[in-house]
Amino acid sequence: MADESTREGMISGTKREDDVGYDLTLRPKTLREYIGQRAHKENLEVFVQAAIARGEPLEHVLIHGPPGLGKTTLAQILANELGVQMHATSGPAIEHKGALAGMLTRLSERDVLFIDEIHRLQPAVEENLYPAIEDFRIDIVTGDGPHAQAIQLPLQPFTLVAATTRTALVTGPLRSRFGMEIRLDFYPPEDLALIVHRSARMLKIAITDDAAMEIATRARGTPRIANRLLRRARDFAQVAKQSQVECEIARLALDRLGVDRLGLDEMDRRLLRVLIENFNGGPAGLETLAAALAEPKDTIEDVYEPFLLRQGLLLRTPRGRHASLRAYNHLGVSPPAAPPGGPQGTLFGSG
Repeated sequence: MADESTREGMISGTKREDDVGYDLTLRPKTLREYIGQRAHKENLEVFVQAAIARGEPLEHVLIHGPPGLGKTTLAQILANELGVQMHATSGPAIEHKGALAGMLTRLSERDVLFIDEIHRLQPAVEENLYPAIEDFRIDIVTGDGPHAQAIQLPLQPFTLVAATTRTALVTGPLRSRFGMEIRLDFYPPEDLALIVHRSARMLKIAITDDAAMEIATRARGTPRIANRLLRRARDFAQVAKQSQVECEIARLALDRLGVDRLGLDEMDRRLLRVLIENFNGGPAGLETLAAALAEPKDTIEDVYEPFLLRQGLLLRTPRGRHASLRAYNHLGVSPPAAPPGGPQGTLFGSG
């Protein structure tokens, strides 16, 4: 599976060493500062206030959605709002139940444990997590063979905040143990423009409304990408000796980075071109498409497809992937004539 930050670095230009530091700096710290996802934000304000009033930990939360939409940020905000510490890890990092036990026993009362990519937990680790999140205890086995003995170790009440980009891979028993599920969706350009303005103020960058909207429109509905495109536009403005980022310089920067008016980068366009030129627009199976692109199928399914599907450029059917009529128009390619009753008839015809 492709590394999320590497992928986003590809979208926003050459990845720089200070990108991670900037991402941390620009993250909102409270729900009041948080922009977008309005319904989830309002509900969380209620749930946090109620938990604080009762003196209890917040119920366990599962956050899912495409990369870069703020799952880690939201977990940190919940810890800040609750006035507790957040302990962060990821599913692949918890290699065995001993590592899980060590992490759980270090938690203080009402702390937040954040596990990213929780669908990648080892089955044995997941089984040991169940009593921890249900009864705040963990079973530890000491000794070997006939001398083995199970000890129940009590834990401080805590809140598990888990994140995943692959909801379907979270097992039913694990998913049923979360009291809340939050599905983060791509941000509309209006919200992203507000995020760009907020980030610009924090970075002491002057930017016009038109430039902020230009960046927001091409940021794939993703705040992290919007922030990185803002920093690249700042670089172009600085070299051009402009005192602020104006729409013209923002448009130049984005064009030079290969980010088109819909937010597609070169890899997105390559995927659509391969589908159109190599497979006559589809259908093409995921594994076949991955082989043609020399990309892991998980990368295509998790990173490229969600945005292309949302933009109506790609269609996913039981027979495989199809390029839509909008994809042909966006790439400036004439769509093939649809044979009567053929698979393309459902895409380009009235059927």
